[in-house]
Amino acid sequence: MKKILALMGSPRINKNTDTLLDLMLKGAEDKGHEINKTYIIKENISHCTGCNYCGKKGECIIKDDMVKIYDYFDNSDIFVLASPLYFNTVNGITKNLIDRCQRYWSIKYQLGKGYKRQFKRTGIFLGVGGADYSHEHFSAVIPTIDLFFKAINAEYKGNYFVSGTDHISIGEREDIREELYQIGYNIDNIKNFYIHR
Repeated sequence: MKKILALMGSPRINKNTDTLLDLMLKGAEDKGHEINKTYIIKENISHCTGCNYCGKKGECIIKDDMVKIYDYFDNSDIFVLASPLYFNTVNGITKNLIDRCQRYWSIKYQLGKGYKRQFKRTGIFLGVGGADYSHEHFSAVIPTIDLFFKAINAEYKGNYFVSGTDHISIGEREDIREELYQIGYNIDNIKNFYIHR
């Protein structure tokens, strides 16, 4: 069984983003995977200051809750990042965590040491948008998530986007429940997907 790090990026616990994530994690839990669900809002994560300490030493100079989260990154097989859209990209607390992964970029590219895992790792992004726009309002988030998963050496396997949550909540969306469950249940060998509901 795999170790899943599920990062919940919304400041609103038990609301749309959190519910979307839980629907998918239920399938993974039923399959027997070990799940570490982390609420980013509950962690003490300072912003990256661009000091380049990681570019010289391979570690972050800031000693806050990212120390614990780095350990989660280093010892997990599958990563699920869930965030609401704020101005068509991930929200601030989620981006803050992503920025602190500069450490991994520095290890790999600046120091040339490589951040390599001996096993295949998977990355999945779940996004929630309040507006009833087309899929284009998620387009700005994809390059950031792609670089994030590359930094932590996870293959970016898929996106699951849900629009229109200002009008109908995730909890009321029976049409997505089974689909998300199946993604979670098959997460250890999931094929590439892009789903927008």
